[in-house]
Amino acid sequence: MFEVLVFVYENYWRGEACPESQHLGRKLSAHGFDADEIAQALTWLDGLTLAAQNTDLEIELAPAGDASTRQSDTSLRVYCVAEQDHLGAQCLGFVHFLETAGVLPAPMREIVIDRAMAAPGDPVSLDDFKIIVLMVYWSFGEEPDALVLDELCDDTEGRVAH
Repeated sequence: MFEVLVFVYENYWRGEACPESQHLGRKLSAHGFDADEIAQALTWLDGLTLAAQNTDLEIELAPAGDASTRQSDTSLRVYCVAEQDHLGAQCLGFVHFLETAGVLPAPMREIVIDRAMAAPGDPVSLDDFKIIVLMVYWSFGEEPDALVLDELCDDTEGRVAH
């Protein structure tokens, strides 16, 4: 499924540029992707589209004085046992890194968690999780900051510690 998502991300730079599921399925099939992978990816993408359409990032970015629509800076996200088990320590640590860096607002975080919970793998690998984060940015028509994009696309296996 993740190979299909990467293909979609690379070929349709914005979520709104992506064709409808049926047309996209035919294109993916023509590129040689397995029918089961395509079906799983299209179902996952439909969930992402629905979540993005029902989320207003402007609420999170509201002025600090408008407390009724803005999450408190002192609020804490508590992960249930199922989320902890499915995401694992690496993915949860990465979410924390993105939040503390100020690049993952709470509404986007919730969509990342939702889509990660809908992804295969137990726990979800960090590489797959990074693809999920990229796809959430993509669904909002947002491009991550260059340093965040580098972190999301970085191959950690070839990295040498200093």
